[in-house]
Amino acid sequence: MTRQHDLAAQDRTRTFLVLLCVSVPSFMINLDSNIVAVSLPSIAHSLHADFSGIEWVVSAYTLTFASLVMPSGALADRYGRKRLLLIGLVVFTLASLVCGAAQNVAVLNGARAVQGIGAAMQLSAALATLSHTFRGPERARAFAFWGSVIGIAVSLGPVAGGFITQAFGWQWAFYVNVPVGAIMIALTVYAVDESRDPHATRVDILGFLSFSAFLSFTTMALISGNRDGWRNPVILGEFAAAVALFVTFVIVEKRQVRPMLDLRFFREPTYIGANIAGVTYAAALLTMLTFLPEFLQGGLGHGPREAGLLMLPMAIPLFIVPRVVASYLTHRVSGRVLLTTGLLLIAVGLAWMALRIPRLDYLSLLGGMLVAGCGAGILNGEIAKVSMTVIPSERAGMASGVSGTARFSGIVVGFAALGAVLYARVAASVSDALPAMPPGDRAHLIRSVAAGDLTGSPGADGGTSFHLLAVQSFADGYQALMFSAAALACAAAILTWLLVRAADTQPLSRFNRDAVSLVAPVE
Repeated sequence: MTRQHDLAAQDRTRTFLVLLCVSVPSFMINLDSNIVAVSLPSIAHSLHADFSGIEWVVSAYTLTFASLVMPSGALADRYGRKRLLLIGLVVFTLASLVCGAAQNVAVLNGARAVQGIGAAMQLSAALATLSHTFRGPERARAFAFWGSVIGIAVSLGPVAGGFITQAFGWQWAFYVNVPVGAIMIALTVYAVDESRDPHATRVDILGFLSFSAFLSFTTMALISGNRDGWRNPVILGEFAAAVALFVTFVIVEKRQVRPMLDLRFFREPTYIGANIAGVTYAAALLTMLTFLPEFLQGGLGHGPREAGLLMLPMAIPLFIVPRVVASYLTHRVSGRVLLTTGLLLIAVGLAWMALRIPRLDYLSLLGGMLVAGCGAGILNGEIAKVSMTVIPSERAGMASGVSGTARFSGIVVGFAALGAVLYARVAASVSDALPAMPPGDRAHLIRSVAAGDLTGSPGADGGTSFHLLAVQSFADGYQALMFSAAALACAAAILTWLLVRAADTQPLSRFNRDAVSLVAPVE
């Protein structure tokens, strides 16, 4: 009996270690995407980076991540989940070391792209391992734990980023991953058993290449257009290539026996509506976890630590609201209502902030941050559940991969597109105020202001007036950015209401609501 008790205790310990091995990497991935946001002004100043260079610190990571989430899942199923999890941990950890040691923005952005590759491998393998290891009620509890860890990472990111940047320097926003990664590699080798999908088919190489290239050309065009001009032949060629590659991707997926993305499900209006909500949530709201810390530091003059703390009113609802929705709302209102409400709250919150931003006062933004954060909290747990209602259980893994890809693709494209709005409005404000300034000097001033450097124009007379102009132009740019994001969320709310069918998203019974909300990431 004692021996059986000891074996049971060992089994529980090993199971808990497996849960840590899949949850901690996911925590690192989400923390890293948010922790860096507060460090961007410090990185820009330290590495003398312009606006385009700073955009790529975020976009290089999310671009490779978004491109590789779905194919990494296929690789994990085919070649082994433990193997891919270890490879992802090693790649992510080494790339973090290079990021911290980078002496220029080109090296940093290259290492960030490699970080995204490792992150995609980790996340896909972690979810597959979790699904393989835990069954029945244990699986629901495991995913509840995993989801809570993600919520903590999103909430903690801005605060941790601000504290680390101010106390130790921006490099430690990356170095902090190295000891954690080393521990997780050792723990994964010890605790996780290898597993594969016996029915896995060959990897959809053409689908992966065409989709990744489509995202890459789209992002490059959106970011480079600010610097090179939207009528530049290279920029127009990148947009044309993106369109051609997307068409190629659709054609390739239609011809696959078991495609990376099964396009038949996009005949379901509810599935389309849920994915529109997912992409918009990422593009309009999650991008603000990067944009707002820049505004709080550049526009309002706060240090990194204070900026991180000031982000909490928007970040904390992402952790708390899903629990309120699960306990009090899912058995009373439909998923259609919840998705639409979440998007409308984001639109209202962003519009509130847009109207108040010219005051350059944090307290006037606080209400909008809370409202937008509550809307995001509703969507954070509801999008996957609604999209899964019309997907057969045997393709749930594919649907979950699409949801993750849509979210990170939304961040990539949203960050680039809203960055273009910000840059264009700053450029218009500076050009209107300084029409006689030499074009080269004016372009330099515009890039500096857009990157959050509001010191004004070096060597110009009347430095105070130049500083005031820089601050005003920066605020104008963020107002345009916020209004654009609010309009996007409002349009998505209308489309979601029209597309998502009430019959597909009926309120859950009290008995089923907790279990169903956790089924998105499955094998």
